[in-house]
Amino acid sequence: MALRDAGEPPAPQGEPDHGNQVAALASVIDRTEHKPLLGIGLKVASTLVFSIMVVALKIAAERVPIGQVVFARNFFGIVPVLVILLWRRELVSAMHTRQPLGHIGRATVGMLAMACSFTALRYLPLPDATAIGFASPLFTVVLAFLFLGETVRVYRWSAVAVGFAGIMIILSPHMGGLQITEATWFGALAAAVGALFSGMAMIFVRKLCETERTSTIVLWFSASASLMALLTIPAGWFDPAYAWVLPDWETAGLLIFVGLAGGVGQIIMTESYRYADASTIAPFDYTNMIWAVLLGWMFFAEVPVWQVIVGSLIVTAAGLFVMFRERQLGRDDTRARKAGGPMRP
Repeated sequence: MALRDAGEPPAPQGEPDHGNQVAALASVIDRTEHKPLLGIGLKVASTLVFSIMVVALKIAAERVPIGQVVFARNFFGIVPVLVILLWRRELVSAMHTRQPLGHIGRATVGMLAMACSFTALRYLPLPDATAIGFASPLFTVVLAFLFLGETVRVYRWSAVAVGFAGIMIILSPHMGGLQITEATWFGALAAAVGALFSGMAMIFVRKLCETERTSTIVLWFSASASLMALLTIPAGWFDPAYAWVLPDWETAGLLIFVGLAGGVGQIIMTESYRYADASTIAPFDYTNMIWAVLLGWMFFAEVPVWQVIVGSLIVTAAGLFVMFRERQLGRDDTRARKAGGPMRP
């Protein structure tokens, strides 16, 4: 069973690492079967679990500060991961790392991505925040070109340009018009910055994957992000709006549910990769938008405006094209290696 890898689109908004978590626990359970329909079904089920988690997160974010929500998501979310690693007797090996600073850097940008996306969920309708989060893989293409020296050809640059045009369409209701408020403008900006930080986290993961176990990446991120979230406690000494609170039983249950649901969703997503290739499953991440629209309507009476729908379709098409192009280039590289020729950049 393999979790999502660094080349996939992001997890639902509020789960930027990719994710939440973007890294894969590919070493936890070996892939043994090929049942693509089952793999797709499990993938779609994981997006539903993540989306339900986001509903609970959106409610909790109205009651406790964002730093406390980030802590709960990571602290309780690590429990299912620890259970799997203990069951496989791989906890000690997963804790060992050759790049502690790399993990700290990845955790820093990952936690910032979570904080921004959780803030967006507090101020924006669920479909809007989810749609803006789809910009993450587009940012990853740009950042990989700038910092990793990856060759990006005209096809992917065109997809990135079209995708960002879609993002501007999604943002347009929050950038002007009679209904614009300071809160919605701030939420839209937070969602966009969260997508950028999520793209940066993907770059860290790509570098870490060169030397680190994927289980190590996930474990170090959850643990480091939990500790970093504790650093937000002093912010409440200066501004009561950021002060951590002692939650009531209902809110505490929501926070625990957010973490556990995130971890369980990760496990279901992991299982999906046991039965089908990543290239087959990855496009179904965009079912997040369907759940966002349905759950936003059911729980918050939110109905997306036409700009959000049109922009989401454009961003989804651009993201799918980027995935298709990278898959095509990967096949070309494999053929080149088999032929003994030079690898295509």
